[in-house]
Amino acid sequence: MIPQIETLEQKLLSKSKEAFIVAIELYNKPTIKYRVEGFSFFICNAWELMLKAYLIKTKGPQSIYYKDKPERTLSLDVCIRKVFTNNKDPLRVNLERIIELRNTSTHFITEEYEQIYVPLFQACVINFSNKLLDFFDTDITEDLNSNFLTLSVKLSAITESEIQARYPKEIADKLLKACEQITHSIDSTSNPTYAIPVRHDWYLTKKQKEATLAFTFTKDADKAATIIKEPKDMHKIYPFSMKECLRQINQYIKRNNLPFVNPSQSARNNDFNKYHFNLFVNFYDIKSNPEYCYEYSPNNLPMFSYNQKFIDFICELIKKDPEHIIQNLKENIPKK
Repeated sequence: MIPQIETLEQKLLSKSKEAFIVAIELYNKPTIKYRVEGFSFFICNAWELMLKAYLIKTKGPQSIYYKDKPERTLSLDVCIRKVFTNNKDPLRVNLERIIELRNTSTHFITEEYEQIYVPLFQACVINFSNKLLDFFDTDITEDLNSNFLTLSVKLSAITESEIQARYPKEIADKLLKACEQITHSIDSTSNPTYAIPVRHDWYLTKKQKEATLAFTFTKDADKAATIIKEPKDMHKIYPFSMKECLRQINQYIKRNNLPFVNPSQSARNNDFNKYHFNLFVNFYDIKSNPEYCYEYSPNNLPMFSYNQKFIDFICELIKKDPEHIIQNLKENIPKK
């Protein structure tokens, strides 16, 4: 049997996935000192190859070459502008910021850049995975476990005085300017396709089982814990209503062509509905789990909102067994 010859589109896509996996593996190796530069190089390479494959798919092979220089293929910047035509699209802005980092001379890049850019890196990883699925119906988690899509990160505070003492003025000024610009852009955008901030939220609670770390009160001033009281907008932490959760879950099912089954005899379709959602909520006791859910009481009526983590949790469970998941939940809830 004669092996099938790969098309240019398939070759580009294959190399794109490989570059993406190299970027992830390189970044998650703690012994690599130049992982910021390495990640930005390979992730940009992965995007360029994927976007060129997409241009070939949608506009033909000649679309990836400059018209006045037919021997040269388009740069990543040009590919981005051709595919993502809205220059305010958070995904496009995210890529443009990472390209700026890639183009920065390596002697300017210090280890602190990791702490500045990791929210953008994390969003870029998720964006690539989503677009690969949207454009080519290809799930990167078939080649790379989904756990590896979360980047490992070492966090410590960046203080102006320490940076100025540690580096020459030119490098320190450039680093502090980048920190200010990226931090401001993250705060003003608040969009997960632009940046996914890494945060550690501390809550004062008497329920030890809800805590991941514990502290104690002491009369010794050198050992005392400081209580910081800061109002939290819980609707930003848990932004999704049940209706929005249903929309995203159905979108995920359709995008992945999952054979989801609604076992109800009166079902008109196989959409994931309110009843199915409540099966998950009740079976996993979600309403009492602050990892996924927040309860508030306008006019003394209990209401609930959910976070992206809960949506992802449901999607992963559906993906494992789309045909039987609902029936299994129905049969096992009384046993709990």
